[in-house]
Amino acid sequence: MWWSMCSIAASGSRYVCSMADVSSLVSEGQNSHIVVCTHCESRVLSPQSATLLKKSYPLPMPTQPKNQLSTLTEDLSEWWVVDDMFTFDNIGFSHSVGSTKYLVCADCERGPVGWHDNNTRKSYVALTRVKHA
Repeated sequence: MWWSMCSIAASGSRYVCSMADVSSLVSEGQNSHIVVCTHCESRVLSPQSATLLKKSYPLPMPTQPKNQLSTLTEDLSEWWVVDDMFTFDNIGFSHSVGSTKYLVCADCERGPVGWHDNNTRKSYVALTRVKHA
């Protein structure tokens, strides 16, 4: 099983994270492996169901300190783009926060593992927040 690993650099209330090498996860621009939850290993995406996108976007950290005034985010730069929400094998959606919904594992409810743009109806799963089997 291939585990997601990234290098992290702190910058204020943001962290910057990117995968060292994603070439083994991609075939013809799409995911070549099953994408699963890092906590419960529930299947999130089947192979060849999402397209790789390299774009920086801040995603809230999975855990937040109690007395933190602002939400800690992590600038992630590699995403699996899913054009249709029904493509997912297993995913949960949060309530809308502006024009965004956050994605979590539907089985263990941990996350966020990505985000959904209500305007374009596209979903983005962070490569560093999931495992590839």
